[in-house]
Amino acid sequence: MALHFDASEYAARLDRLTARMAEEKIDALLLFAQESMYWLTGYDTFGYCFFQTLVVKADGSLTLLTRSADLRQARHTSTIENIVVWVDRVNADPTMDLRNLLSDMDLLGCRIGVEYDTHGMTGRVARLLDNQLTTFGQIVDASYLVSNLRLVKSAAEIGHIERAAALADDALDAALPLIKAGGNEADILAAMQGTILAGGGDYPANEFIIGSGADALLCRYKSGRRTLSEKDQLTLEWAGVDAHYHAAMMRTILIGEATTRHRELYAACEATIREIEAVLRPGNTFGDVFDTHARIMDERGLTRHRLNACGYSLGARFSPSWMEHQMFHAGNPQEILPDMSLFVHMIVMDSERETAMTLGHTYLTTEEAPRALSRHPLGLLVR
Repeated sequence: MALHFDASEYAARLDRLTARMAEEKIDALLLFAQESMYWLTGYDTFGYCFFQTLVVKADGSLTLLTRSADLRQARHTSTIENIVVWVDRVNADPTMDLRNLLSDMDLLGCRIGVEYDTHGMTGRVARLLDNQLTTFGQIVDASYLVSNLRLVKSAAEIGHIERAAALADDALDAALPLIKAGGNEADILAAMQGTILAGGGDYPANEFIIGSGADALLCRYKSGRRTLSEKDQLTLEWAGVDAHYHAAMMRTILIGEATTRHRELYAACEATIREIEAVLRPGNTFGDVFDTHARIMDERGLTRHRLNACGYSLGARFSPSWMEHQMFHAGNPQEILPDMSLFVHMIVMDSERETAMTLGHTYLTTEEAPRALSRHPLGLLVR
């Protein structure tokens, strides 16, 4: 088997999960999130775009229901021993296969948790699933049960996150010589992704964000490449990835000169991150982090230029997004605990002056002050 962790690590995760299931009085849990399956067993695939689920019983037994294409994948990459294949066919309804499987597992009439809020669960699958199981047992939404367990990282996980952070730094080092007048976005992207892959890393769970000129104000990937001009701005958001664990970074890099507005926005971003570093520790919440962000940006007259979130938890994630569900937004009561990997980003986009500024990197929380995982300082970059 090709596993990134030893047997004791997976056993400890299963123990944590079954303990939480006992607290919630859940007899079986249907995992549809690929990152949940990966965290629990090592199972590594992109087959989750089709129907598959990992059934976890309260006694710790595991059964994967999947397609034939993923049978060998599961055997090679995971600790799962019991694998059941549903057959591709016209008008196939694999939720019927699931119901039969659950019946064979003596789960009729039991309390069954389901991961609904995941990219591995389409609306159609949810409707079919509910149709099959509503009369089978008591179905409860357990979308965040595993996700919340994954927030605090083990020592072994932190090793992969630190490696991912080093790869993110390497990617920036590769990009900087190419960021200049006449430089092409395609070359910059190729250098960054190529450096991570050459360093033994993985593809990210979503595309790197790159945009220059007016596109520097976008914080999503879009198709199309541009050549940098004599005076320009380039926004980059990327992540180093190791064993699917992400460490993200974000920068707006200036070409030629930094305008007065760029310096104003940078000063706001840098000041906000420094204050957040004082909040990013046990005793505070994710909502407290956002409140710090909003207060400083609003005091500087940037309310309409900032976003309604300023970061999120990171970990092992699969496409289409490297973001965890726990974000720094208003009112989030999630406590900050030691050994969380958290991406803090400042994104300020002044559309009226077509001026962009972003700044951010990943932190590991401790009992006291957080530890920045990037070796790069947060200084303003002008090329």
